[in-house]
Amino acid sequence: MIRAARSDDLPALLELWLVSTTQAHPFIDESYWLESLGLVREVYLPGAQTWVWEENGLKGFISVMDARFIGALFVAPDALSQGIGKALIRHVMARFPDLSLEVYQKNTRAVHFYHRQGFRIEESAWQNETHHPTWIMRWQADQTP
Repeated sequence: MIRAARSDDLPALLELWLVSTTQAHPFIDESYWLESLGLVREVYLPGAQTWVWEENGLKGFISVMDARFIGALFVAPDALSQGIGKALIRHVMARFPDLSLEVYQKNTRAVHFYHRQGFRIEESAWQNETHHPTWIMRWQADQTP
């Protein structure tokens, strides 16, 4: 079930974020994600609209900043390939007509997932903090076949 995140979800969101982002990005040292935890807790999550998939606990979440930028879409490792990510992305696509995101090029599972949802690569970027390239991907409601 998808619902808006509540303030009391924060500990579970942070735990899910840390586990999922570490697993999804094995090419980045885990210490980077641990060092980023405070920023996610203090700045990112409070500044975003977040929805969660709840089914025997939080199994996934998606966050959108400035009604346009998907900053996070994570699914618990034990809940991957069950349609949760697709349901969450469809949930925000129904609310926002123009969405973009940044994904590491080496995270091919995510790149392929976003392609299947109708996102297209617009440009390449470089992350100075992690020293890895990313793709900027975009989806527009009026351009979906």
